Parts: sequence; C-alpha cells; structure tokens
Amino acid sequence: MSISRLPFPFRNAGQKYAFVVVAVIFFALLVSAGLRSSPSVLILPLEEAFGWSRGVISLSAAMGIFLYGLVGPFAAAAMERFGLRRVLIGALALMAASSAASAFMTQSWHLLLTWGLFSGLGTGAVAVVLGATVVNRWFSRHRGLAMGVLTASTATGNLIFLPVLAALASSGDWTRVVWTVAAAAAALVPLVWWLVPDRPASVGLAPYGSPADQVEPAPAPRAGLVANTFGTLGRAARTRTFWFLFATFFVCGFTTNGLVGTHLIALCGDHGIPEVKAAGLLALMGIFDLLGTTASGWLTDRYDARKLLFMYYGLRGLSLIYLPYSDFSFYSLSLFAVFFGLDWIATVPPTLRLTTEAFGERDAPIVFGWIVAGHQVGAASAAWMAGALREMQGSYVMPFVLAGATGLAAAVIALRINRRRPAAPQPA
Repeated sequence: MSISRLPFPFRNAGQKYAFVVVAVIFFALLVSAGLRSSPSVLILPLEEAFGWSRGVISLSAAMGIFLYGLVGPFAAAAMERFGLRRVLIGALALMAASSAASAFMTQSWHLLLTWGLFSGLGTGAVAVVLGATVVNRWFSRHRGLAMGVLTASTATGNLIFLPVLAALASSGDWTRVVWTVAAAAAALVPLVWWLVPDRPASVGLAPYGSPADQVEPAPAPRAGLVANTFGTLGRAARTRTFWFLFATFFVCGFTTNGLVGTHLIALCGDHGIPEVKAAGLLALMGIFDLLGTTASGWLTDRYDARKLLFMYYGLRGLSLIYLPYSDFSFYSLSLFAVFFGLDWIATVPPTLRLTTEAFGERDAPIVFGWIVAGHQVGAASAAWMAGALREMQGSYVMPFVLAGATGLAAAVIALRINRRRPAAPQPA
C-alpha cells in the first residue's frame, strides 16, 4: 500500500498521520472505558429490578475486569499476526453485541455471560495494550506523551459516560444504559475501518519522529499466536523486573478499577449521596486524571519513571486511607477526587517506559499485556472483595483501608525496579 491509499483529507499529512490514528484509538479506548465503568451505575438498578445480591453483581463485574486483563497479551500477539485493524473491529463488534444482548437478560447467569464473559473479552482487546501497540508502532519520539494521551481516554470515558449513564440508570429504565454503550461501540466500527492502517509501513509512512526518508516495510506476522504469547511471558518471567512491574500494576488495578471504579457510587449511596451526584464525583476525578495522566506522559519522557511511580502510588494509598474516615461533605469528597484523580492511571506511561527499556520494542507490547493482566487480576480481586466485605460487615471501611496499604507497598516496590538501556536508544 502507498500513501495514496490514505483517506483523502489526510493524504498530505505525512508522519503527522500518526496523530489521526491516535485520535481514533483515543475514542475507541474512551468507549471501552465507558462500557467497563457501566457496572458501577448498574449495581443498584439491577438489585431493584431483579433482586440479585450485590455479591452476584460484583462477581459479574469482577469476571469482566479479570478477562479484560487476561485478554491483553493475546490481543497484542493477535494484532501482530492478524493485523491491528481486524482485531480492533472484531472487539468493538463483540462489545456492541454483548451490551445489546444484556437488555434482554432475565437470569443472573445472563449477567455473568454478557457483562462478565463477552464484555471482558471485547474490552480486553480495546485497552491500554492497544495504546501501547499503537504508540510503539507509530511513534519514535514523544512516546510517553502519546501514551499519556491515550491512557487519559479512560478518564475522559468516565468524564463523558458516567454522569450520562447514571442519569439513564436513575430514570427507571436501566436498559437505556446498555443500549447507549452498545450504540457507541457500533458507531466506531466504520471509523476504524476507514482511518486506521495496521502500521505506518502499510501506507508508506515511517513512525513519527523518524528520518523523513526512512520507510520500513511491515514485518511478516509471527507464527504461533499462543506459543508467541506464552514464549514471551516465559522469557520475561525469569526476570525480577517483570515481577516488580506486575506487582505494582496489580495494586494499580486493585485500587482503581476494582475498588473505586466499581464501588465508589455504592459507597456514596451508603452515606445518602444520590447516584447522579456520586457519578459526578467520578467525573471530577476524570477531569483531574485527564490532566494528570497527560502530564505523566510528559514527565515520563524526561524523568526517572521509578520515582514517578513512587510518588503516584504513595499519593494514591494515602487518599484511599483518608476517604472512609472523612465526613463525606462536599469539600472532603472534592479533596479526595482531586488527589486520587490526578494519578488514577498516571502510572501507565512510566510503566510502559520501564517495560520497553527492560524487554525491548519487539516484546514490550506482549510483556506489557501480561503486566496489564496483573492490573486486572488486582481489579477483579478488589471488585469481589469489596462487595463481599460490604455484605459481611455492612461497611466499606476495611476494603478502602486495605487498598490504601497496598498503594503504600507498591510505592516502595517501584523504587526497586531495575532498568537496562534498550539496544537502540530512542530519541527524546
């Protein structure tokens, strides 16, 4: 393929076409984030509509979160073998179909199938691993900033979707929530097909920041999807760096998507705060995370990623310990939203940089996929744990204090991560 095959408005963009790809992927990640956050606004409506326990509903959320992470490394390998565009379109179609099908559920196993199994598989391919693959393929400069922008799409997804979804959920018809996210996922399919090539070489371009005359051919797909995925894991798992990165990202998921993302609205409900107002609190976090994660990408291009992770996890741990002992006033909740929001997923750009430095550009997307799997194992654990402890104790105090302690532990672990320089240094 040549540059003439680019969509007409962008044929003269040159290497700047990388930003067109980033924009489309940003919206795909935004919709995926909206879908993944939907269970948080469905907990109370599903309890009222079907009489299902909070533990069962939390289990479906935990399944989806777990699969969201487990699929990551396989999705990265599939993008190498079958092409990024095909995998992304298939995932968006599955997200739309599973969300729409849940509108017709009548039994709790329907919930586990749609919002647990199928949504987890679909969103797992439209996650931070997708962002890492795009950044490594389309950029040789400003990778941290590009990854920060793509990671911030999760915050923007919460910012845009959660208040809208909470309003729809509180309207008396919870199915409006699932139809909204299904339509958003389906609308992206033609956009991805039109605007997203598999890699720069597919349209005669070089990555952004490469020499203007450097156009490398697209590599042949690797054979053996499963063997490649587990083979890369086997090589990485023999290093201490991998397990330190895995552990810190486990804590990242435990403290964000699993605990706050799934249970904050329910926690606020225990204190008499309506769903829409609580969702607005998550939206406020989204605003600050959009700023914090983008800034984190900029900082990652310039400073020691380990020290950044120490700061992020330490701040997060203190914020979580503070929340259950606050008075849940407007000021205390706003303070929590600002401090917690600033580093909600600001950990992603420095974690990806450390992964690329330690394992090289070829293996980094798959290794990062396995590290993200740790993130989602942590998130799934927290989603289930918090719901179970809430039923046992009638309070969310213990889950939030435990999560805060893990954040402080991750801050210490981050400083012990070793780095080695990549074989070919990347431009700043």
